[in-house]
Amino acid sequence: MADHQQLAKSFESIGEEYDRYRPGFPVAAAEEIVPERVDAVLDLGAGTGKFTELLVARAERVIAVEPSVAMLDVLRTKLPAVEALEGGAEGIPLPDGSMDAVTVAQAFHWFDRDAACAQIRRVLVPGGTLGLLWNHSDPACTWDRACTRVAHPAVTDDTDATTASAAEELPGFTFDHRTELAWSEPITRDAYIRRWLTVSSFLAADEATRASMVGELERILDADPETVNRDEFVLPMVTEVFIYRAGAA
Repeated sequence: MADHQQLAKSFESIGEEYDRYRPGFPVAAAEEIVPERVDAVLDLGAGTGKFTELLVARAERVIAVEPSVAMLDVLRTKLPAVEALEGGAEGIPLPDGSMDAVTVAQAFHWFDRDAACAQIRRVLVPGGTLGLLWNHSDPACTWDRACTRVAHPAVTDDTDATTASAAEELPGFTFDHRTELAWSEPITRDAYIRRWLTVSSFLAADEATRASMVGELERILDADPETVNRDEFVLPMVTEVFIYRAGAA
């Protein structure tokens, strides 16, 4: 199995595929983190702007920071009003105290936690908001949960290790609250399979392993009564949101 660094680097070559097939996020998640319009917000590890696009209406100035040039190219085309900067969480290219809020969607588990927290705290105003969020499969959806375990064997019916990096104790921050938002989207079988091909464990796998993993996904969809012989189905999801406040500098 590829190590953490290899998995993180696997995203560097994709952009359009990620934007086309990965799910977005519910508007309620942006409202939870930035309930009132602010002057400036940073979307860190912004990818192709899946969450960034929900922030445009919530701030006078929206900045996206992302290390993948391929993803930034998509974001810049899609969201020309957003200031898109190449960079990482451990070296944010912004001045001290310049952001009212920082959001991290589907990316915080890739960061060096302590270094990233120090940088996020640096660019936030005192009392500023840090919002971490992840999309998860709905535990009640047996076929999607089974497919999730193909990509992420550590995921059980009760836990998802990607949120383990979100703890009540983050250096420089005070935990405020956590919430879960349930939503769903229609998706074709083809798009569902292609979505998995944008996940790190599929991207980092060799060709034979990837083909085997796709075969397992196909077998799951062919066996479940909710998906068998269907070209399109409804995919339920849960977005988990963690909110923190920045301490004094």
